[in-house]
Amino acid sequence: MQFSERFSDLPSYPFPRLRALLDRHPPGGERLDMSIGEPRHPPPAFVSEVLQEHVGEFGRYPPNDGSEPLLRAISDWLLDRYRVSVDPETRIMALNGSREGLFNACLALCPERKSGRRPVVLMPNPFYQVYAVAAAAAGAEPVFVPAPAETGFLPDFEGLAPAVLERTAVAYICTPSNPQGAVAPRAYLARLLELAEARDFLVFSDECYSEIYRGAPPPGVLECATEAGADPERVIAFNSLSKRSNLPGLRSGFVAGGERAMAEIRKLRAYSGAPLPLPLQRVAERAWADEAHVVENRASYVRKYDVADAVFAGLDRSAYRPPAAGLFLWIRTADGESAALDIWRRTGVRVLPGAYLGRDEAAGSRSHAWPFIRVSVTVPSERLGPGLRSIRKTIFGDSR
Repeated sequence: MQFSERFSDLPSYPFPRLRALLDRHPPGGERLDMSIGEPRHPPPAFVSEVLQEHVGEFGRYPPNDGSEPLLRAISDWLLDRYRVSVDPETRIMALNGSREGLFNACLALCPERKSGRRPVVLMPNPFYQVYAVAAAAAGAEPVFVPAPAETGFLPDFEGLAPAVLERTAVAYICTPSNPQGAVAPRAYLARLLELAEARDFLVFSDECYSEIYRGAPPPGVLECATEAGADPERVIAFNSLSKRSNLPGLRSGFVAGGERAMAEIRKLRAYSGAPLPLPLQRVAERAWADEAHVVENRASYVRKYDVADAVFAGLDRSAYRPPAAGLFLWIRTADGESAALDIWRRTGVRVLPGAYLGRDEAAGSRSHAWPFIRVSVTVPSERLGPGLRSIRKTIFGDSR
């Protein structure tokens, strides 16, 4: 089966769809892209210093799984952040961005058959496209589990039919979630781990937004598994420096899990992976060891949340909920696609229709994400308020 045939029934990538929707029309004002979640705060000041110090190491092949100092720095961070001790030599691997790990872990760990049939990979709906593509590449059936407001914008895996759970091999969870910014509470993660144990599937937890939050730090799956005494082979956690440290171009993340699971993931990386160059690993090592820049970055986002709360004050919670975490606002309109086009044509502000991140849940019915738009708060602070006020005026007919 050719690549295009295997993935032909999966949703299109959202940004080509957005370009097709908007770019035929002139912007109605000065352009402002609030559609993409690329961090735009400055990276840590030490990046150039560390690169300059280690530039000669571009002349060496990098360690395939990550240098010992980098793996140790990640292990130390996991201990400080989640109070979880994870052996850096056997249970952590550096990634060339978390997307690599989210894809390859499914290839490495999803079985060819589950209960004698084609396996199922569960994922939230709306979702990050790599989850669905990884499932298809592994020969599994992707099952999109709605994550509407009624369930706290978290997928209700427990409510799935027993026949689906019987075939489930992997469940992806994103917490804090993209696009809604929902944080999975400890109780939710504990129930998910119990379900995974009862139905014998793996939990892949995408935690790349874990350090951008207001209030209490979001719990992590490794932390909850340790507290519950769960099998460490049952859970795989993914994180990166892209959002935490404003380093999306560094392409540095990690995957952590049980020793046997990590051995399989490392084996795949040995044949097909692309390890991070050593000078970039040195930057990553320094970034995981430094919290001062993370605290400052988080405070900047909290100030942006406060601006958004002020702009959308007075709206019903069904239209706007103050974000708990992440880089996005998830705003309900009458029709997300029409709203995105209207906002662009009237104001020049670019936002993403929620439906472009989701999948229709049944033939002939639209995804519950259809009425929503996703609005990024990564834009410069001085442009955030005006951009949000333009959005409010266009959608709701008033402004703050």
